[in-house]
Amino acid sequence: MSGSKLFTSFSIKGRILKNRIGVAPMTRVSSPAESIPRKDVLDFLVRRAQKEVSVIFTEAIVTDYESAQGYPKQSRMLTQRQIDAWRPVVEAIQDAGSMAIMQMFHCGRMAIPELNPAGRIIAPSPIAPQQNNPITGKPYPVPDEMSVFDIDHVINGFVETAKGAVAAGFDGIEIHGAHGYLINQFLSAYSNKRTDEFGGPLENRFRFAQQIIESVASVLPGDRFLSFRISNWGVADAQISLFESKEEWHQVVAMLDDSPVDIISVSTLNYKDKAFGTERNMAQLTREATNKPLMICGRIYDRATADEAIRDADIVLSGKSLLLNPDWVADIRDNKPLSPKTNEESNVAYTETPLP
Repeated sequence: MSGSKLFTSFSIKGRILKNRIGVAPMTRVSSPAESIPRKDVLDFLVRRAQKEVSVIFTEAIVTDYESAQGYPKQSRMLTQRQIDAWRPVVEAIQDAGSMAIMQMFHCGRMAIPELNPAGRIIAPSPIAPQQNNPITGKPYPVPDEMSVFDIDHVINGFVETAKGAVAAGFDGIEIHGAHGYLINQFLSAYSNKRTDEFGGPLENRFRFAQQIIESVASVLPGDRFLSFRISNWGVADAQISLFESKEEWHQVVAMLDDSPVDIISVSTLNYKDKAFGTERNMAQLTREATNKPLMICGRIYDRATADEAIRDADIVLSGKSLLLNPDWVADIRDNKPLSPKTNEESNVAYTETPLP
């Protein structure tokens, strides 16, 4: 049952993937001190590589010590100790024949002031999410509207974090522009009401992402690749469509296509859902606007869903299934009957219980 596109090789920036399966980036809130993950969390990534997962993402790494953090116990890659903690993990992933990718993000209006030394929340506009913060149980505070100085400072945080990942030996860097976090807040007219060069038409709202992409790309060696993650949904106010139409989605993807991004990762809640009132899913709509390689995730849990999802993408990413089942690649190769994992099952990721 292994003769499918899933189990063929794929090349990106001279790196050959042994298959087209990856573990999705998942926030683990498991860095008890010095913003370094627990050993069992790092070992989890290595085990997935040793169990034939070809693409290994880190959990989302916050990009500065001032205002980026939105969850307790998050990781950073800005100090030598942090870099030194990640380097042997990266080497072990590569020794297993897999590729290591560091994902980085800034939470923007979804940050928590008490977790950040600056004690403030920043965003493109002073608009808080409608829902309460599930961690605090309280309304999200209204963020400060970012000044041009704030914007430059945040971009520098992405650059410095990328430099840390390069020093740790990562094969690739991913800029998290999805899920309603800061970059996505600039991209979406729902959260961006600015009237300067960073607001208004989509070309202006894309400017912040573009400056981050170009600044990060400038510090990457030629053999490292750059990924950008994008979605039409956010973890707060999830019922809101963050882009207004298929045309607007095509427009932002076309701008990514013109950027130094090497691969685009499309995050969905369900890869097969039809989008923007069309008969096409998000991967299909994205493919219409770019020839760059695509990654897709969202309710991919068995051989049938993985085979279907890969038809419209180049790499499939699994979150909950690979979180809880170290043998998932072998199981889908053998076409074993598998069921989707629930949020309740995956909540073990937020405890101190080591994963298999």
